[in-house]
Amino acid sequence: MHQASEGILSTSKSDVSAGRRRDDEVRRPAAVLWDMDGTLIDSEPIWIAQQFALVEHHGGTWSHRQGLELVGSDMHETADAMRAAGVVLDATSIIATLEAGVIEALAQDVPWRPGVLDLLCDVRSSGIPAAIVTTSAHEMADLVARSAPEGTFTCIVGSQDVRRSKPHPDPYLEAARLLDVSIADCVAIEDSPNGLASAVASGAVAIAVPNDAHLPTPGSWHVWPTLQGRTVADVEGLMRGR
Repeated sequence: MHQASEGILSTSKSDVSAGRRRDDEVRRPAAVLWDMDGTLIDSEPIWIAQQFALVEHHGGTWSHRQGLELVGSDMHETADAMRAAGVVLDATSIIATLEAGVIEALAQDVPWRPGVLDLLCDVRSSGIPAAIVTTSAHEMADLVARSAPEGTFTCIVGSQDVRRSKPHPDPYLEAARLLDVSIADCVAIEDSPNGLASAVASGAVAIAVPNDAHLPTPGSWHVWPTLQGRTVADVEGLMRGR
C-alpha cells in the first residue's frame, strides 16, 4: 500500500492536470439580470410615440433626437423634459400618462428583441434565475414577465422599488438582494449609457447590446452586437477570472 509521507504534498501529473481543470473551469452566473426597454423588448419606439403625442396635445414640439436622449433615463427626468417642451402637467401625471399608453400598446403585442426568447429559455432550462431590472413601472415589467415563457423571471425591480434609479447601482443591488446572490456573480444585460453605468457600478458583469441609444466607448463591459445565437455557454464564458 502506498502511503504519502506526512507533511509532503503530492504533485503527481494527474494532480497537476486536475488543478489546471479547476483553474479553467467555467463558472455559472448566479443570475442573469435584464434591462427591459430596448434590451428585452423593442419598446423605445413606443415610448417615443407616446412622448410625441403628449407634447403635441399640449401644443409643444418634440423630436426623435430628444426621445433618444431619454433612453434609459429615470422617468422623472423624462417628465422634466416633457414639461420643458410645453406639457402643462405635473410630473406624476406625465409619468402616468406615458406609462398608460405604453402598457396599452404592450398589452396588444410584446416586441421581443432578436434572440431574447431563445436566450431566456436557455437560461431558464439551465436553472439560472433571471430578473427584470428597469426604470419603468413595476406594473409594466410584470406585464412583460407574464408574456415570457412560464417561470422565466424570478423577480422584478421597477422604478418604484428603489430610492435611486439608474445610473445608480441600487436597482441591480436590489435584484441581487431579492435573489439572495452576490452581485459580483451576476451578469447584467443593458442597452443604454445609464443602464451600463448602473450595472458596472453595482459590480455585476455587464453586457452592452446596442439598440437605439448611443453608447460610450467600450469600457468596463462586454459588447454583443446582438443576442441572436447567444447561449448560456456564452454567458458563462464571461465569468472566467471572476
